[in-house]
Amino acid sequence: MTNSWYCRIAFIAFALAFVVVLLGAYTRISDAGLGCPDWPACYGHITVPESHAVISRLDQEYPNRPVQPSKAWKEMIHRYFAGTLGMLILALAIWAVVKRLRGRSDADQPTALPVLLLALVIFQAALGMWTVTLLLRPTIVMGHLLGGFAILSLLWLLAVRSGGFLKLGDAWEANWPRWLALAGLVVLACQIALGGWTSSNYAAYACPDFPTCQGQWWPNMDFRDAFVLWHHAGIDFQGGILPNSARAAIHVTHRLGALTTFIVVGGASLAFMIAAPLKRLKALGAVVALLLLAQIGLGISLVEFGFPVSIAVAHNGNAALLLLSVVTLNAAVWRGRTVEAAAPARAQGLTST
Repeated sequence: MTNSWYCRIAFIAFALAFVVVLLGAYTRISDAGLGCPDWPACYGHITVPESHAVISRLDQEYPNRPVQPSKAWKEMIHRYFAGTLGMLILALAIWAVVKRLRGRSDADQPTALPVLLLALVIFQAALGMWTVTLLLRPTIVMGHLLGGFAILSLLWLLAVRSGGFLKLGDAWEANWPRWLALAGLVVLACQIALGGWTSSNYAAYACPDFPTCQGQWWPNMDFRDAFVLWHHAGIDFQGGILPNSARAAIHVTHRLGALTTFIVVGGASLAFMIAAPLKRLKALGAVVALLLLAQIGLGISLVEFGFPVSIAVAHNGNAALLLLSVVTLNAAVWRGRTVEAAAPARAQGLTST
């Protein structure tokens, strides 16, 4: 297998990871997260039980979780795709390690990154199990969402690095663009976490209007209960357990986070479009700006149209694309910085010998 084939497999894994992110969002938003009350099987079966006799028996065994084939299939299809993705990441990690051990690896095919991906996907599988066994505990659900976005981003970096697409060697000499891009990434990651917290606590419905919430600019909100990360065991979190005032606090915080993200990420993208010395960096800034505007529009549409599943899934998918664009922006400028810093060290080493 040549490096080009490795790159192709990495891109296939990335595309599959994007599908898994969308399927996960669809499963969560359509209330199918507990469509199968066990893990990794579904009511003890590899596929969703379909016969009336089996379903009748399982309904007696799981009186609190009667079989709903439509929801169970959503959950299992998500698991099938996620399992396939895990196998691809395992193959990528094994191949990278074997190539390194044989002394045939190169700078465009990293070893640490696929190994990190393998460790992350194993932990992500554990989070998937805990999502079910801990009955959709919000902290676990949010962590599962962030894990999926992290895997998607790292697979993207692995694919573009394996293909040599980040060889810029022409990075900005100034330091401020790097720190501005990094600030945008940190703020965006926090906003995605807030989105996961909003979804896992069923807080989207707390503010059915925009730009006000419940007809007020500052409604009755309980911030103390809104951000309790861990509740006592045995609670079923499906449908949410927080009072409306706490859910409103979560929703409003997410909106304020969206405003902060618009300012920071939008400012970074505008700076790149105006001041970047390279057309590629200007284009990256423009892509970030377009995706940011689309994300704001989807968020507003989500409220205005009554939280339809289709727009909610699109909101999640566009958030993933926005994150990838900001990750690419950071990878471009920071990798260029690494190349710049490494060049004098190599030159000094050659001189000393």
